[in-house]
This record gives sequence, structure tokens and C-alpha cells, in this order.
Amino acid sequence: MVKIHAYLNFNGNCEEAFTFYQTVFGGPLLGLHRFGDMPADPDFAMPDAEKNKIMHTALHINKDVMLMGSDCIENFGHKAVFGTATYIMLDTETIDEARALHTKLSDQAQVIEMDLAETFFAELYSSFTDRFGISWMIHYEGNKKMG
Repeated sequence: MVKIHAYLNFNGNCEEAFTFYQTVFGGPLLGLHRFGDMPADPDFAMPDAEKNKIMHTALHINKDVMLMGSDCIENFGHKAVFGTATYIMLDTETIDEARALHTKLSDQAQVIEMDLAETFFAELYSSFTDRFGISWMIHYEGNKKMG
């Protein structure tokens, strides 16, 4: 069985984002590795200002789903570009779970595209971009099951 995990890139606020995501999903971070923890490489000098940025972290959403992330280092030619090309869709099992996730994740959202409401395809659905630029969908199909 293949598992899909979301890997998120940030421009220096990965630790802040994952601290927030811990309040949403619970559970401890599965490591918090900084760029300054890497062995020195003479071909790629790490500027002191970048050493505290996050090289990798992860958080279990449940036993089969993990959210992972890191900061991008512009000196290495990496920069996170945010937009709506990709969303993380959270398909919930209950109305209460959908409401709780929407309330927590959309707090201080940059954009609410669709507030949590009933649609023709779901009892509850919302889409928004959170305070960190990550796009989310919350979905509870409920009695709108297709087929």
C-alpha cells in the first residue's frame, strides 16, 4: 500500500507553522532538524543567518498520514512559492471533526475561498489559505455519498 504524505516548504517560518499545526492535529513533532545541524560542506558554506532554519520536521496527523516540512534556503537557489496549485484536503469522518479542523486551521487565514457550508457534493466543505500560505480543503461527505 502506498501512503501519501504532504511535504511543505516555507521561507523561514517552518518552525512557527509546525508549532501551529501541532495545536491543530496534536501529537509531538517527529524531530526538528536545523540546517546548522548538518555536517559542514566546503562546497556549500551555510550562512550563520540560515543555520537556525528548519531542514526537516514532521507531524503525524494519524497513523497513516504525516505532514512534513522544511525551510528553503535562498542562497542555495530554493524559495517557496505559494499559490493554489496544490491543496491539502482533509476528508473527515464527522461533522464535529470538520468544524473543529476548519475553525483551527482557518484562524487568521490569508484567504477564505469558501467558508464551511453545505454544498451539492458534501454536507460540509470549505477551502482557504492559512496564515502560512498553505491551501486547505475541509470535507465531510456525510449523506451526499456518490454512488
